[in-house]
Amino acid sequence: MKSARFITRNSGVAIWRQIADQIRGDITAGKMPSGARLPPEVTLAERFAVNRHTIRSAIAALTKEGVLRAEQGRGTFVANSKKLTYRIGERTRFSEILATQVRETKGILLGHRVEDAAGEVAAALGMTGGQVIRIDSMHTADGNPVSCATAWFDAARVPNVAEDYRASGSITAALKAAGIDDYLRKSTIIAARHADAEDLRHLRLSPGAIVLVSTAINVDMDGHPIEYARSRFAADRMEIAIDGKSMV
Repeated sequence: MKSARFITRNSGVAIWRQIADQIRGDITAGKMPSGARLPPEVTLAERFAVNRHTIRSAIAALTKEGVLRAEQGRGTFVANSKKLTYRIGERTRFSEILATQVRETKGILLGHRVEDAAGEVAAALGMTGGQVIRIDSMHTADGNPVSCATAWFDAARVPNVAEDYRASGSITAALKAAGIDDYLRKSTIIAARHADAEDLRHLRLSPGAIVLVSTAINVDMDGHPIEYARSRFAADRMEIAIDGKSMV
């Protein structure tokens, strides 16, 4: 790591968060590979011209997010400098995408409820009335949370989608149980924002962390919308790649 670049005071962004972001940036840029030892707190305090308490706050945040790991008596090390790649294409399946990058993926149902079809959800699903089933879920890779998602489905078409997802941990399997054997990605919009309170909790992030947001519509093989989903990926752990055939 080189000396501190720019810490902007009175910017509305906490100084410890700015320091954490700069350390994360060095890791992402390859300046600190996996397993590298972080300089001592006193050295970092001198480089960033702050007190050691501020440095501890930055390190604690990155440790909580899984970017760093602390080893008692040895110091603090870069836990993993390599991001996972979530590749969006004509067929986008979470477990298949990460199969060659991690040992195990898991989908966890956080909650579900029935809502009236309205607004952007109804428009995305091509509905003019009726009800939708909303599913809130979290995905992990090798036990680490990497994304949260909220998805909506036409309740009349897939009435048991929540229960089937709870049992399988897979949207693909839940749709197959409803007779939808295959589906395609119609559209994807990517954005970025600060994580909200729910994402902070489920993804084990610190305030100020960034999430990548993918808003997508999936359709069956006849082109009828079957799922409208908004997924949030921890930007420190995941990057998104778009295949050439995808619509963005």
